[in-house]
Amino acid sequence: MCCACLFQSFTTLCSSFVRIMATDMIRTGRKPQAALRKKKCLKNEGDGSGSSVALKEIMKKQKTVSAESGQTLKTLAKLWPYMWPSERHDLKMRVVWATFYLVIAKFVLMLVPYFFKWATDALDGSFTPQSWVPQIFVGALMLVVAYNLARIIQAGFNQLRDALFASVGQYAVRQLAYRTFVHMHKLSLRFHLERRTGGLSRVIERGVKGIETIVRFTILSSVPTLLEFALTAAIFGFAYGVSYLIVVAATVWLYMWFTVKASDWRISIRREMNESDTDANTKAIDSLLNFETVKYFGNEAMEAERYDRSMARYEKAATQTWTSLGWLNFGQAVIFGVGMMILMVMSAREVQAGTHTLGDFVFINALLMQLSLPLNMIGFIYREIRQGLTDIEQMFDLLEVEEEVKDKPEAQALAVSQGAIRFDNVSFAYDPSRPILRNVSFEVPSGKTIAIVGPSGAGKSTISRLLYRFYDVQQGSVTIDGQDIRDVTQVSLRHAIGMVPQDTVLFNDTIAYNIRYGRPSASEEEVEQAAKLAQIDRFIQLLPEGYQSMVGERGLKLSGGEKQRVAIARTILKAPPILILDEATSALDTATEQDIQQSLDLVSRDRTTLVIAHRLSTVISADEIIVLKDGQIAERGTHRDLLLQGGLYASMWDRQREADEAEARLRQVRENDEMGIVIRGAPAGE
Repeated sequence: MCCACLFQSFTTLCSSFVRIMATDMIRTGRKPQAALRKKKCLKNEGDGSGSSVALKEIMKKQKTVSAESGQTLKTLAKLWPYMWPSERHDLKMRVVWATFYLVIAKFVLMLVPYFFKWATDALDGSFTPQSWVPQIFVGALMLVVAYNLARIIQAGFNQLRDALFASVGQYAVRQLAYRTFVHMHKLSLRFHLERRTGGLSRVIERGVKGIETIVRFTILSSVPTLLEFALTAAIFGFAYGVSYLIVVAATVWLYMWFTVKASDWRISIRREMNESDTDANTKAIDSLLNFETVKYFGNEAMEAERYDRSMARYEKAATQTWTSLGWLNFGQAVIFGVGMMILMVMSAREVQAGTHTLGDFVFINALLMQLSLPLNMIGFIYREIRQGLTDIEQMFDLLEVEEEVKDKPEAQALAVSQGAIRFDNVSFAYDPSRPILRNVSFEVPSGKTIAIVGPSGAGKSTISRLLYRFYDVQQGSVTIDGQDIRDVTQVSLRHAIGMVPQDTVLFNDTIAYNIRYGRPSASEEEVEQAAKLAQIDRFIQLLPEGYQSMVGERGLKLSGGEKQRVAIARTILKAPPILILDEATSALDTATEQDIQQSLDLVSRDRTTLVIAHRLSTVISADEIIVLKDGQIAERGTHRDLLLQGGLYASMWDRQREADEAEARLRQVRENDEMGIVIRGAPAGE
C-alpha cells in the first residue's frame, strides 16, 4: 500500500515537473544574454525552426553511421516479418508494449538530470517553481528522493521492455532456424555434395546467434541510444540554444565517426588474431591426435616449432589488438573530454554572467555524463551489429538458394498399384561435358528383381538417385506404374521406395530409434519383429541396454555387418512396394556378405527390386541383369545367358572368381600358419 502511495506521489510529482520543465526550457531558452542573445532572438523565438533543422541534420547523420545505409535496412527488412509475425497477435502486442516501455524509460531517464538540477537550485535557494505546484513537491529533500526514484523506475521500465521482447526475439530465432533447416532438406543432393556439412551447420549456428545479436544490440541497444541522443540534442537545443546544440552534435558525430573508423581498423586486426589462434589450435590438436606418428619419427621438436610459429603470429596480432583498443579508448576520451570541457566552460561563463543558475551547470554535467554511458558502448555495438548482420546475411543467402528439384504445383501423390518401374530413353549428366547415362531404357516388372552391374563409373548408382528423384532426368522419363515421377510429389515417391545403401549411416541414438526411423509410428513389437527378420535380434538382446543401446556417432559402435542389418530392419519396418539395394554388401567380407544376403533375399521377396551390385555373386538369382558400360546398356539377360555370351559380364565374372579363389587360398594359408603355431607351442605329451 505504501509503495502504491509512493508511486502515485511520484507520478504526480513527475507530471508537475514536466510542466515546470517545459516552462523552464522556454524561460531558459529565451533569457537575454546581452548582444549575443539579441542577435539570436529572431531565430530562437516562435517555433524554434532553426533548432529543429539542426536537430534533423544531427539525427540524419547518426542514423547513417549506425545503420550502415541500405544493406542494413535490407537485411532488417528481411528479418522484420519474424519480429512482427502476422499470425501471432500476442507477439505483436508485446512489440507494441516493449516499444512503449522503451520510450517511457528514455523520457524518465531525461527527467533524472532535471531532478538533479532542481535539487541543486533548491539547496542553493534559487529554485522558483510555478505557484500551482504544491510546496511538498519542491523541497530539496523531495527532489533528491524524486531523483533516485526516477532512476529506479527507469531501470524497471527497461527490464519490462527486455522481458516483453525476449519471447519475440526467441520466436524469431526459432522460426528462422526452422525455416532454414527445412530449406536445407529441400535442396538437391548436388548442393549438399558440393558443400561441407560442417560449413552449413556453422552458417546456421552463426545465423541464429546473429538474430539474437541484432535483437539485442539493434532493437534493445541502438534504438534506445539513438532516442537518447535525439532527446539530449532536443533538450540542449531548446533549453540552452543552438550554440550548445552544435557543440553536442559535433561531439557526438565526431565520437561516432572516430569509433566506427577505429572499429573497422580493429576488426581487420582481430580477424588476423582469430585466424592465427585457429591455426595454432588446429596444429596443436592435429599433432596430439597423431601422437604415435610423432613418436615414430621423433619429430617432437619439429611439431613444437610449427606450433610456436603459429603462436608467434597470434602474439603479434593480439598485441596489436590490445594496443589498438588503447588508442580507441584514448581517442574517445579526448573527443568526449574536449566536447564536455567546451560545454562546461560555456555554462560556467553564463553562471558567472547570471544567465544560468548553478543547477544549470550541474544539469549540463549530469546530462553529458549520462550520455557518456551509451557512447562508450558505440564501438562494441557497432562491431557486434556488423558481425550479426554478416551472419544473418549468410543465412538469408542459404534461404535464397533455389531448389533444383521441385514439386509441380499440380503434383499428385504417387498411387502404387503394381510397383512396375520403367526407364525410357534416359540421359543424364552431372556435368554437361561428361555424360553419365545415355539413352538408357529398361523395365522392372512388378515383383521382379533386376540387377544393374558394370565397371566403376558406368552410372549404376546414378540410376538409383534418379529413381529417388535426387536429380531430374535431362532426357527421357522415369515412370512408376505409368506415372512420371516428375508429376508426383517427392514425399509420396520416397515413401514408396525402400533403400539399403552400401554405407549405412546411423543416427547417434538408440538401436530402437534407428530401426523405427523406417516408420516412426511403429510399435515396440513391430520394431522387434523387424529386427528378428533382419537376424539382428539376438545381437541386440546380448547388449546391456538392449534396444536402448546407443550406436555412437554415425553408428561407429557397430560393425559393418551389424549396421547393414539395422538398415535392413528399418527397411522391413517401412514395408515399401519398391526396394533398392545399392551395393548393400560390397563393403563386407565374404562370410558376412553371405549372411546379409539371406536377409536381403527375404526383404526383396515379392517386391519390385532394383539391385545395384559390384559383386556379381550377389545377383546370380536376379530375373534379369543389365550390364552398363560408359553410360549405356552393353548387355542384358540372366546370369546363365550372359556367361554364355562371353562378353563383358563373363570377363567380370571370371576376374571376380579368380580374386575370390585367391582370397580363399590366402585365408587357408593363414589358418594353417596359425594352427602350426599352436601345435609347436603346445607342451610335450599333450
